[in-house]
Amino acid sequence: MNPRIIGANLVVKLLSFYREKTTMFFTFAFPIILILVFGTIFMSQDNVEYHLCVQDLDQTKTSAEAIENLVVNGKFKITRVDPADNASQFVRDSRVNLVLVIPKGLEKSLQRREFFNDYKATATITYVYDPSSSSVATKMDILNAVLAGINQEIAGVPPFIKSSAKSILTKKYRFIEFFVPGIIAMSVMTLSLFGTVDSDTELQQKGVIRKLSTTPITRSDWILSNIFYQFILALISTVTMLLVSYAVFDVSLHINAWLLVFILLDVFAFVGIGMLLTRYVKEAQSAAAATNAISYPMMFLSGSFFPIELMPGFLQKFAKALPLFYVNEGLRASMVFEDNMTALRYAAIIGIFAMIVFILGIVATKWEENS
Repeated sequence: MNPRIIGANLVVKLLSFYREKTTMFFTFAFPIILILVFGTIFMSQDNVEYHLCVQDLDQTKTSAEAIENLVVNGKFKITRVDPADNASQFVRDSRVNLVLVIPKGLEKSLQRREFFNDYKATATITYVYDPSSSSVATKMDILNAVLAGINQEIAGVPPFIKSSAKSILTKKYRFIEFFVPGIIAMSVMTLSLFGTVDSDTELQQKGVIRKLSTTPITRSDWILSNIFYQFILALISTVTMLLVSYAVFDVSLHINAWLLVFILLDVFAFVGIGMLLTRYVKEAQSAAAATNAISYPMMFLSGSFFPIELMPGFLQKFAKALPLFYVNEGLRASMVFEDNMTALRYAAIIGIFAMIVFILGIVATKWEENS
């Protein structure tokens, strides 16, 4: 191993990357765009306000109070629907997903119950909804909870069973705090995997790899300089994403030594996979297709964008076989939960995987077999 040769090759790689302005822009811009888009969508998740269309057929003080209850307790933004309109047709024409219809006679039924103890007097609130909408079920759950509270107040009976929420965290975290570690892991993966495959296949097709066997540079020097190069890019990308996250969304994450550990393991794991790919898939188009086939399932199935608990059982098992899953969970354990033992366990798992694929990648990288 010659440090001077490694350093010289590293400088060449960095200068080549710097000259490719478009590549440099999209390398760092893509994860930042993801953070900005998803962060903007979910930053107000705790104060979410649903849009609700209400058709009041009763037009009384009681119905007005019921609507006010929906605003206060359900956090709905109310749009009034003309009582003369057909609710089903309104849903179709206005492209809304739900109209709540307050029936005529609501106040009279309530008075009969309150003053005459007529418990047969009821009022049926109707949900006219579009079942193809993904958010309509959530709206109806909130409405049912609000109506249950109203019924309880009318009955005057306190609930027998109450609920109490207790978080395992001492501080409340937003979605963006859970999202950023996953994007960091995914970004380092794509940089390392695509960077290694794109660079090596291009050099192979140009015959540079074959010529390297006639130079003083060894396989170890070449691989180490590539590792340092990918690690530097990963650090720059991570720092940029964290700066944007802190500046725009005021995230609260714990930055410690585990961050560097998981970035380094992420780099080693996917550089190793990249070296294996370029050993057996030498054409640029085939290599790109193989890289996409590996990276895309990991992007969407390893928990970078959403919890794997939302997946079917068989996909959860598949997700836990993906190396990116352990980088995601390790970063979240250290940056969100401050759970060093869990971070250590995930680091050990991804470390073993990285060691195996990296050694296989070194064995597969041979000058003479590419000549």
